[in-house]
Amino acid sequence: MASTREWFETVAEAQRRAKKRLPRSVYLALLAGSESGATLHDNVDAFGELRFAPPRIAGLPATRELATSVLGQEISMPVIASPTGVQAVHPDGEVGVARGAAEAGTAAGLSSFASMPVEDVVTANPKTFFQVYWCGDRDRILARAERARTAGAKALIVTLDWCFANGRDWGSPAIPERMDLRTLLRLAPEGMTRPGYVLEFLRHGGLPVLTVPNMAAQGEPAPSFFAAYGEWMQTPPPAWSDIAWLREQWDGPFLVKGVMRPDDARRAVDAGATAVSVSNHGGNNLDGTPATIRALPAVADAVGGQAEVLLDGGIRRGGDVVKALALGARAVMIGRAYLWGLAAGGSAGVRNVFDVLRGGIDSALLALGRSSVHELTADDVIVPAEFARGLQK
Repeated sequence: MASTREWFETVAEAQRRAKKRLPRSVYLALLAGSESGATLHDNVDAFGELRFAPPRIAGLPATRELATSVLGQEISMPVIASPTGVQAVHPDGEVGVARGAAEAGTAAGLSSFASMPVEDVVTANPKTFFQVYWCGDRDRILARAERARTAGAKALIVTLDWCFANGRDWGSPAIPERMDLRTLLRLAPEGMTRPGYVLEFLRHGGLPVLTVPNMAAQGEPAPSFFAAYGEWMQTPPPAWSDIAWLREQWDGPFLVKGVMRPDDARRAVDAGATAVSVSNHGGNNLDGTPATIRALPAVADAVGGQAEVLLDGGIRRGGDVVKALALGARAVMIGRAYLWGLAAGGSAGVRNVFDVLRGGIDSALLALGRSSVHELTADDVIVPAEFARGLQK
């Protein structure tokens, strides 16, 4: 099916449409990667170094099963929405993402730095996983987790892959603290070049509000994104004993996000994690570190089936998902891909992205002669000898 006005057939097309619709600074914020972007680009490029085993041509399965379970939730395909911060690409924001994921039959991660309250997001998609940073003291962290539990979040994600390396060699768009008159005047030229973006927000009640309601304590107003970010920067990073403490407070599925080393994977399991995500924060952590797909096999081996293993970073095609599953992931998490879909078409664009990936997964399974995502093995992928050079075993 070729692309139409309402439908796009590739994630690359979703990105092109997002670029045409979004003001330049908003679009560049989606492309963000730390420093030179070496890790950001390797996340994508490393998939191209992997090759599939030669396709089979007869005796192929008439139907393929894509369904699986992640963090205690049954999902229609091994792809979920990764939590991402303030989603100012569309007025529906995280609610639109949750709705699109639900329509695709899968789960959505919600960032504690989201622009929409967890209660609204869980209503849109009951299969919502709430993400926290180690931000503030234990009481404040626990209060956020308890609010998410009360709202109906099905799992807790604690994100550890961030070292505040946000300088970018190519220049970084200035994110305003608030949309006051001075800011509106400064951004007016960009808005005039993308009137559809501005008008859509105005039809939904006004321009983006850069506050993060899920970071507010009970009875407090929602802090600005930068106020919450400042609290995070000033909070000492957690010890493994802190992660174990938080795990004890949460009696449901518990995912540690940001694991790139086998020893960290084992420590996460020892701390009680039921899942780990191989992630480098979409290339926004320490620049120059390897792509997540390069680190995946060693992490999966280290976990040894004691926890679910997810991969986050660089997924652009259904074939990328299949490669990750073959190398040890139970499922993958996508971020930029669904944000481009959200920008291109709201919740329908988010579902469109999931459907594109679903089609690619199904096609790869057919060619490989696999009737289920659970049948994939390392034999389905050809890995270059130097692919994971220098990584811990």
